Amino acid sequence: MALFAVTREAGPEWTDGVGAFDQPGASAHGAFMTSLYEEGLVLFAGPLAGSETGRIRVLLIASAEDDKEIARRLMDDPWAIEKRLVTIAIEPWLLVVGSERI
Repeated sequence: MALFAVTREAGPEWTDGVGAFDQPGASAHGAFMTSLYEEGLVLFAGPLAGSETGRIRVLLIASAEDDKEIARRLMDDPWAIEKRLVTIAIEPWLLVVGSERI
């Protein structure tokens, strides 16, 4: 397994003027992300501080065989299906300090 840094941001269907936790489908998105965490694909996830009140930007740290697995799994996110959230980048991440905490 390899580690990846994944960036996502508000898509074309993001409702401007509404914070992340009040967006339509927020509960379904949260449940989906929790399931990815429970499966071990997503290790850490959350909005970059302050973006949760506007057009959200998100950082995920994921563990997978390759970037294609992550992209495929994120396509099933209700917010991705609705184009409320889009994946911008999936990049291999070389963890140098703190690996013993994972």
